[in-house]
Parts: sequence; structure tokens; C-alpha cells
Amino acid sequence: MHSTRPSRRPVVLVAAVAAVVAASLAGCGRHSDPNARAGDLPVDAEFAKKLQGQLLDAKPGTVVEIPAGRWHLDRGLSLRVNGVTIRGAGMEQTILSFREQVAGPEGLLAQASDFTIEGLTIEDTKGDALKINSGDNITIRNVRVRWTDGPKTSNGAYGLYPVKTNNVLIEGSQSFGAADAGIYVGQSRNVVVRNCRAEQNVAGIEIENTIDADVHDNVATGNTGGILVFNMPNLSQPGHSTRVFHNKVDANNLGNFGAKGTAVASVPAGSGIVVNSNSLVEIFDNDVTDNATANVIISSYFSTGYFSTKGTQPGYDPYPRGIAVHDNRFKGGGDSPDGMDLKVLKTAMFGLTGHFPDVLWDGYVDAARPNVPEERLCVDATASGVLNADGPNKYKNPRMVSDELRCKLAPLSPVTIRAVGAAASAASAASA
Repeated sequence: MHSTRPSRRPVVLVAAVAAVVAASLAGCGRHSDPNARAGDLPVDAEFAKKLQGQLLDAKPGTVVEIPAGRWHLDRGLSLRVNGVTIRGAGMEQTILSFREQVAGPEGLLAQASDFTIEGLTIEDTKGDALKINSGDNITIRNVRVRWTDGPKTSNGAYGLYPVKTNNVLIEGSQSFGAADAGIYVGQSRNVVVRNCRAEQNVAGIEIENTIDADVHDNVATGNTGGILVFNMPNLSQPGHSTRVFHNKVDANNLGNFGAKGTAVASVPAGSGIVVNSNSLVEIFDNDVTDNATANVIISSYFSTGYFSTKGTQPGYDPYPRGIAVHDNRFKGGGDSPDGMDLKVLKTAMFGLTGHFPDVLWDGYVDAARPNVPEERLCVDATASGVLNADGPNKYKNPRMVSDELRCKLAPLSPVTIRAVGAAASAASAASA
């Protein structure tokens, strides 16, 4: 957890270039059995050299086709040319394994605009799997990242990781085993994350310090925390205006394996949807079930457990403001919270066999702006209730505040991926 680019011009499909690149890659290395496990074969050194060469020599409009096979690489790849598409034969067919990686902090680092990557799997990177740093018009489609030994602190921190980007579409993609966030978008603008799956990560899907994001039709299950919307201090911009809707957020009860001292290490196991210090967040039409600490957590920076060790820049806003939770479907959850403070609080309020209500709120309020209508927390009756945990007083006077929060906020506007949306839809239709 860490943590910007403009409007996308369509990538020109140059058939001749694509054919040459595909033929070159197919003939340069071992066309491996896609069902073989990583580590079964030696490093495909010639393949890796050719692939990195194609990325270095790419021009705007180049389509780099990576053929089917499990390809073993021992160093990270990089791209610094705008307007390039990297395309595999499908996430089950084209697998880039970095299990033997000895160089490079990422599997693939792209510092480019008008960039599309689709139809492949990236496995077992030493650091982040796919990082896109500072670019506009980014499409990540049908890309899977995973660490095949399961959840471990030594896994790479981030799976899919666009940061300081604009106009970002992540769809049909998956992440398994990231030691921080599986699908993460940070310090970005105009973002859509849809039809994705995040499992066995510390944070399944995370939107951080990002302006205008839609997170919908995703599955987040078996993570420590399912979907997170955070604002961290000392980054390039504060975030606001995120819609989280029509997702399945189920049983995110995995023990937190984040590295000690990182922000994500403070997320309690059993967290469904978490909003921390962010503004204008609308959570609706989700199925949120069986998250053992709470199905929804609304908190301030003061509840994170690490705020006292780090300073914050002037003007950082630690409070959640303008949060609407409505028209969701909740079931179970709240019966086995993580951490001694929450366990004691649950037992004191609801008994050994009871459970927290669907929404757990830390209770921090900005005393300078206590009654600004558009900055309220509003939770409708589709949630079983709201517990104000009284965090400012170390949980001494918790109380149910459900009726006090039966208010409504103006709905947020949908996010439109400018220019890239039509191209992405056309490409999806063409590949179907």
C-alpha cells in the first residue's frame, strides 16, 4: 500500500509488425508445456533476450505477440515506448514465470502511455508483478498474476500496479498471493476496475489516493481485506469520488501476511470493504458476506496503528467524509474479529456468541466540521446496523448509531474511460 496520464489514442494494429514479432518470439526459445509448473524447466535465456529486445525496439503501434508456452525468465522486463500492445495467447496459454528471477525489481515495468497488455499470466516475481508508472490510457485485460507457493510475506508486494496514471481500465484480470495489494491503483485519475478476481492477497483490490474510480462486478474472496479505498499521507494527491458496486466480497478472512511496518499490515483479517480517510465513496449493490471482523469498516487515519510513527504533510485530511452505504446485500460476518481490542469490544457489546453489525465505524469526527451535510456517513437499513466503536476514547463508550445515520447523499457520477473505452470494447468483442 503506497501508494497521471490523459486521453488514449487507439493503438494502431500493424499486422506486419505483429507477425514479425510473433514469429521472432516463437522461434527464439523453448515453446514450453503450458501445464508445467514453474521451475520444471531452465531459464529461456534466448526467449527473454528476444522479448526484451522487441520491447526496446518497439515503435508506437507495435503489437508484441507472445506465443503460448510457459516461458522462464530470470530478469525483469521493461517498456518505455508509447502506443505499444503486449498480447499473449490467453492467460492459460502464455505464462511468464519469474521463479528464477535474479535481477529487476518487477516482472514487467511499463513507463508508457497508450499501453495495452492482455491475454497472459505473470508468475512468481521477486517484486511487483506488473507495474505501470506514470502513463495515460492504460488497459490491462485478461491478465493474471500469481505467486504459486501461496500467500507469503516474501511474495511481491503488488500484483497489477498502475500508479500515477490517467484513464485506466483493468478488466477480466486476476491476482493471487500479493503481499500487499493484488489489484492496486494509486495516485491516479479516471479508473475502472471490472470483472476481476482477487484472492489470497493481503488487500484484494485497493484504490488509493485516486480521483474518480469505479470498482464493479469483481470478486474479492479469501484475502485479508476484500476491497479497500484509502487515502495515505505524503503522496502526490488526495483521492475522492470512488464507487464500489455490484461486487461479491466474501469471506476475506486470511491472516495478514503483509510486511511488518507497512500500512497494509494494519488491516484486520476479516475485513470486507474498508474505507480509510477517503472522501466521497459510494458503496452499493454489493453482496458482502461472512467477513469475520466486519463486512464494512469506515475508519480514519488515527485508527491505522502506524500514524504516530510517521509525520503527515500539511493539509492531509485524516477523516472519511461523504461515505454512502446503501442497497447492499449482507450476510454473516462480524463474529470473529481480528485483534484483541476488537475481540474484547465484540464480546462486551454482543457476547461470546454475538457479532458486530454489518458496519463498524471507528467514530472519529472532525470537530471543526461536525455537521456538514455532504460530509456525513450515511448507512441505510440494508445493513444490520452501525457500531460507533469510540476509537477516540480507546473503545470506552461504543454505541449503536444506526438510526442516526439513516441519511442520503447525492449519488456519484459514473466514470467514463475517455477515448479508450470504445477501443477496449471493440478489442474485447473482436477477441470473443
